[in-house]
Amino acid sequence: MQAVPKFGVSSFSRIRNLQDAIRGTAVFVTQSRSYSDAGEVDLVVIGAGPGGYVASIKAAQLGLKTVNVEKWPTLGGTCLNVGCIPSKSLLNNSHFYHQANSADFKSRGINVTGLELDLPAMLKAKSTAVTQLTGGIAHLFKQNGVTRVEGHGTITGPNEVTVVKGDGSRELLKTKNILIATGSEVTPFPGGSIEIDEKTIVSSTGALSLEKVPEKMVVIGAGVIGLELGSVWSRLGSQVTAVEFLQHIGGIGIDMEVSKAFQRTLQKQGLKFKMQVKVTSAARQGEKVIVSTEQVKDASKKEDLECDVLLVCVGRRPYTESLGLEAVGIAKDDRGRVPVNSRFQTSVPNIYAIGDVIEGPMLAHKAEDEGILCVEGIKGGAVHIDYNCVPSVIYTHPEVAWIGKSEEMLKEEGVNYKIGKFPFAANSRAKCNQDTDGFVKMLADKDTDRILGAHIMGGGAGEMINEAALAMEYGASCEDVARVCHAHPTCSEAFREANLAAYAGKPINF
Repeated sequence: MQAVPKFGVSSFSRIRNLQDAIRGTAVFVTQSRSYSDAGEVDLVVIGAGPGGYVASIKAAQLGLKTVNVEKWPTLGGTCLNVGCIPSKSLLNNSHFYHQANSADFKSRGINVTGLELDLPAMLKAKSTAVTQLTGGIAHLFKQNGVTRVEGHGTITGPNEVTVVKGDGSRELLKTKNILIATGSEVTPFPGGSIEIDEKTIVSSTGALSLEKVPEKMVVIGAGVIGLELGSVWSRLGSQVTAVEFLQHIGGIGIDMEVSKAFQRTLQKQGLKFKMQVKVTSAARQGEKVIVSTEQVKDASKKEDLECDVLLVCVGRRPYTESLGLEAVGIAKDDRGRVPVNSRFQTSVPNIYAIGDVIEGPMLAHKAEDEGILCVEGIKGGAVHIDYNCVPSVIYTHPEVAWIGKSEEMLKEEGVNYKIGKFPFAANSRAKCNQDTDGFVKMLADKDTDRILGAHIMGGGAGEMINEAALAMEYGASCEDVARVCHAHPTCSEAFREANLAAYAGKPINF
């Protein structure tokens, strides 16, 4: 797509004044440009994370003239650069090291001598995966005809986005539609009493690139991110203590029976937990960090924890900095999210929003689905997503995955339900793999047998949960799954057996 330079004084002044108001800084660059004299592209997507890049590609495939604006020099957003992808690389490789460094390999007849950790090489493997995947998105943009513009995108009108680039220059994009896919950012510690330096006090970003294994690590928050990164450094030799405000681990949505079993398993691996404990402050003392805590139910019971690295994992929040929402009259809700309707339209009908910046779980795959549906809707297609069928996964070992309702939710809603469970200890493939921790738990309507929720703790749970997602999308019953032939021996047979237990009252192999 060829850009046409424009130097109109009035248009520049308007953009400059608005940008100055938003950014609060003086700007001295006098060049701007806009796309095509005809005026417009069909869609400008702000953000190239999983939601934004997928939406951009789908839009181009549907024939929309599409521009993607991304402030980072690499595509993929938080997920590919400093989130899902690098953490999974470290989780996978640290698990191999843990197997070799514990009694696991020896029990399999594999004796290892002279084992040592090469942390720089492990971090390089992580970076290689990131580079390959982010580069892959750039290739997909070219392949599908998506125009990429690097810089910070600000909405400066219902049909225009101004991109401020790293060198201070500007690019004005005229568009029929705008899609906000700016994602989320790390939530600072409440009150601002803990300052992150990404060296000794780190966010999830800094925890992906520590230069050495800390002797002791304290993790604030035993949710998904805290458990995954805590597991990585625990496997590599750190003494990890997770401090959790709630009385359970795993975050929102996890079934309590699964959460309790999960915590016991992680404790056997060496992780320590302080439950219903609140962190009040943290201070550096020399090369150490002192973390001050108090019990949630009794603030008089205080304790100081000493560590070499403090990992702050208290959640994420929508990223809307200098996005220009106010300029077009889009108000955020009380949690900083952009309100949208069922077609992902904001209060301005041709401006849409998806992913972490709107209501719902902050999950990459949720954002991807929303991105596809949104642009299909722009083209006149139907828009429907069942958020009850969006799976969640914790990529520790064992993995934990769930979809639909937990038992606690069903009780609260007064639903008449039944349960089917099957342990991996009775599954032949899990026995062969010497990986028998965990179980499958199915929840179904007691009268109709329709699947209401699936909860899995075990090796490969993140893969297995997708069978549950497919079943639930089609409104399947436990009998439907129980009557599907599953390959033997596979761990997914445990999923079938749990459905059989829910449907018939008893499994076969337990």
